[in-house]
Amino acid sequence: MSLRVLLVDDQPLIRVGFATILTSQGDIDVVGEAGDGVEALELAAALDPDVVCMDVQMPRMDGIEAIRQLLATGARAAVLVLTTFDTDEALFAALSAGASGFLLKSAGPEELIEAVRVLGRGDALLDPLVTRRVLERMAGTPAAERDPAASSYRDSPAPETPTRPRAECELARVGLTAREAEVLRAMARGLSNDEIARQLVVGRATVKTHVSNVLLKTGARDRVHAVIWAFERGVTGR
Repeated sequence: MSLRVLLVDDQPLIRVGFATILTSQGDIDVVGEAGDGVEALELAAALDPDVVCMDVQMPRMDGIEAIRQLLATGARAAVLVLTTFDTDEALFAALSAGASGFLLKSAGPEELIEAVRVLGRGDALLDPLVTRRVLERMAGTPAAERDPAASSYRDSPAPETPTRPRAECELARVGLTAREAEVLRAMARGLSNDEIARQLVVGRATVKTHVSNVLLKTGARDRVHAVIWAFERGVTGR
C-alpha cells in the first residue's frame, strides 16, 4: 500500500517539485496540496494522510501552529517539517509542536524520499548531528517557559525523593525496565534500531519491541519525542 502524503507550502513551484520527486516512487502517493496552515488542516481531515510535509512560514496560519492544531485533533499523520531555516528556533518550535522530523529544503531528492518513508513506517527522523542541540536546549528549558499545549506526554514529572536520584525515580515511575532504559539512552545518542541491536547483541525485532514499550510507557508520540522526554527528565545518562 502506498504512503499517502499531503504537501503544505505557500509556493506552488515548491509543491510541484516535491510532488514530482515523491510520486516518482511507486510506494508514495501525493494525495493533496495546501498553500497554508488553514487549508492544511481542512485537507488533513478530509484525506487522512500518513505523512504531512509542512512548511514553516506561510500566510493565514504558519506551519508550527498548524502542527499543534493538527495533532490536537488526534490525527495519526506524522509531520515532516521542510524549511529553508537551519536555526535552533525553527527546530525547537517544530519539535515542541509535535513534528516527527525536520529537513532542510536544500536536501537532495533521495533524502526527502527517505524522510517520508521513515515517518511513514512510524519512525522519526532523528539526526543526531542536527537535532541534538535542540533536544539539549529543551532539557534546559523550564516547563513553564514551554507551550503547555505542545506537550503530548500523559504524566508530569514526579517529585524527586531524597533517597533516589531523579533519573531512577523517573524510570521507575513510568515502569521502564533496565533494558528499555538502555534502549532509550541509545535512542538519545541517535542510534538506529539496527545500531542498537548490534550494540546490545540482540535481534532487530527485539529492539523494535523495546522501542514500542518505551513509547507506550512514556506516552511519547514517536522516537523523537521519547528522546525529548528523556532529556527533560535527565535519564539520558549524560
